[in-house]
Amino acid sequence: MRIVLTTILILLSTVVSAQSVDTTALYAVPEVSITSQVKQAGLVEHSVAKTEVFMYEAEREEIDDMRSMSAYAPNFYVPDYGSRMTSSIYMRGMGARIDQPAVGLYVDDAPVLNKNAFDFDVLDLRSVKLLRGPQSTLYGRNTMAGVMDVHTLSPFSYSGTRLAAEYGTANTVKVRASHYALVGEEVGVSVGGYFRHTDGLFTNEYDGERLDWEHGGGGRAKVEWRRGAISLSNTLSVDATNQGGWPYRLIDTASGEKLQTNYNDPSNYTRLSLNDALRFAYKGDNYTLTSVTSWSYLDDCMTLDQDFTPRSMFTLQQAQREHTLTEEVIVKYDPTKRYSARFGAFAFYKHLNMAAPVRFKRDGIDELILANANKGIQMMFPDHAIEIEEREFDITSDFRNPTWGAALFHTSEVKLGRWSLGAGVRFDYEQTTLRYDSRATIHYRFTMTMPRFKQLDSKFVGSNRKSFFEVLPRVAVNYNAPKFNAYATVSKGYKAGGFNTQIFSDILQNRMMTDMMEDLGVYLDQTGPSYDTAEATGYKPEHSWNYELGASYTPTPKFSTDVSLFYIDCRDQQLTVFPAGKSTGRMMTNAGRTHSYGVEATVDWWPVKNLDLRAAYGYTNARFLKYNDGNNDYRGRFVPYAPQHTLSLSGDYTWHVNRTLSRIRLHTDWRGVGRIYWNEANTLSQPFYGLLGASVAFDFARWTIEAWGRNLTGEEYDTFYFVSVGNAFMQSGRPRQFGVKLSFDF
Repeated sequence: MRIVLTTILILLSTVVSAQSVDTTALYAVPEVSITSQVKQAGLVEHSVAKTEVFMYEAEREEIDDMRSMSAYAPNFYVPDYGSRMTSSIYMRGMGARIDQPAVGLYVDDAPVLNKNAFDFDVLDLRSVKLLRGPQSTLYGRNTMAGVMDVHTLSPFSYSGTRLAAEYGTANTVKVRASHYALVGEEVGVSVGGYFRHTDGLFTNEYDGERLDWEHGGGGRAKVEWRRGAISLSNTLSVDATNQGGWPYRLIDTASGEKLQTNYNDPSNYTRLSLNDALRFAYKGDNYTLTSVTSWSYLDDCMTLDQDFTPRSMFTLQQAQREHTLTEEVIVKYDPTKRYSARFGAFAFYKHLNMAAPVRFKRDGIDELILANANKGIQMMFPDHAIEIEEREFDITSDFRNPTWGAALFHTSEVKLGRWSLGAGVRFDYEQTTLRYDSRATIHYRFTMTMPRFKQLDSKFVGSNRKSFFEVLPRVAVNYNAPKFNAYATVSKGYKAGGFNTQIFSDILQNRMMTDMMEDLGVYLDQTGPSYDTAEATGYKPEHSWNYELGASYTPTPKFSTDVSLFYIDCRDQQLTVFPAGKSTGRMMTNAGRTHSYGVEATVDWWPVKNLDLRAAYGYTNARFLKYNDGNNDYRGRFVPYAPQHTLSLSGDYTWHVNRTLSRIRLHTDWRGVGRIYWNEANTLSQPFYGLLGASVAFDFARWTIEAWGRNLTGEEYDTFYFVSVGNAFMQSGRPRQFGVKLSFDF
């Protein structure tokens, strides 16, 4: 890999043009030229808590995906759960580890609806805007905590070629190349690609191999056409990933010690995602019509040693194929300077095929199935037991999950001098269907009465449908002065309900035990969860009302600050839980009621020439007001997995040297997160911790070389906790890392 990297660097340096280029021109293009204003202009833009990052700042802060925004924006946290599949996001106490996300993602105006596809590299990120708080009126489902709106570089903003190569700890290599050009005055084209590889940072004690290796890559092609009032663009992107992961450490319950990662079965994740978005816009005298049509394809497969121990208990494979179509049409109407309105319609259809077989191995058969089945029998017949012939067998689970929805929405804004009043409403309908087929075949015998093994077939087959209709209002008032802006909003948030597919193996496991007993003429009252249809495995939608006050103040060009206060009243908040005992699955349930309140503040300060300072702080107090799981009452406890505090501190200093070495840039940042509770009882938690990073960059006329370091103090911390078959596991955070990056713009 080092030879490959050296060769790439030599090739890059030989193709650089001899003409001097001022790379700062790349960052001087007005951001509004590439940012969609259809949803965010006007009162909506000024009456929401937001964090905006543009290209220069994004590259300085190494923001190139959703995870790298974690803690940089107040109350925004994206933990590393071990793979690119588990893109969990938490904001203001809201979040989800499985199924529907709580934060929406848009890339170049097209929605990404499956959070399995959220974690990807953004090539030439031009701007990212994180809107905090419910955005359901304009953006719809699964945006009750906020929206991340990402835009990439446009050939109408920049013409030229960009190249970069990076090498770091654990033989980590990243390479990217992109080219932007205008074909005449009306057509712009761009094409780019990237490659990534790492040997991994964590070792599996079982075989001495690295766990979190990864290699992958992707690319994007964009064509834009503009003539007069009409603009048309099409963006095609692809991302492929093949990785290991899940460096989970077993916790010794007696001592509390976290043991080394040690499991025997292969675990990996592969993903291919394709996205294509067609955007059309027409600007009339007092209105703008925009249409965005998108198609996405996701093909991924996760393979896990589900018990994460050296024992041969059971493994899981989850393979998904999903097609998604979306269409959104928005008309922005501005008949006068005092009034503006938006009218919109949105529709989507997605079809998911999923196969999720669970393979029980010998230890799992003995401990999870036979031990339960023989518990009562051996009290009466000590010398006899039920036996299973297979050394291993599969519980197969196949799912078909078509989902479609449609929405109509409207917002109006009236300006009264410095004051603006706005209101909006969205009518949102969604229908989802689950067709399921879970089955298993084994051969068993009862040693007292059955000399030979007998075949037993168990199955759980059926279908169920859920539909949701929501009315999602928003009201806002804004005061806007030259140096001061203040707002107040009331809005409703909504996250769709669904089905717990990951609990189906547990259902069939219990059904198999029941079938064996009944085949022997023994009828048990209950051997496990009494699920008869998929309806019993479902979970309800999540709703919230968000009340928010905010203000921003810019007394001088060298100082700006913004503050927001919020209170969220949430009903039926969706929580990921682990069923009691030695369960093999996990499921989503609904807490009766929670509330969350807090504060967010960001300060930008330029005290002297060439020195930039920034601080961002978020506090969230999210607690259960009503939640009883049937065994425990968690009222007053903190909602797990959502951090109480986030803090980001950063500083940049630039020396302007000479014509050959144009600039030297020093950057340092410190990001803190915590406390994070790991369970509903709040008996386990990760205290507040901080990670220190720094970089130094040397900018020449046509190229830049940069050295960087992350977690420079070697902070030890945990990012994830979960339970599997009665065992508790933790995942440690990434250790100290270093790297060097060489980039060209010409």
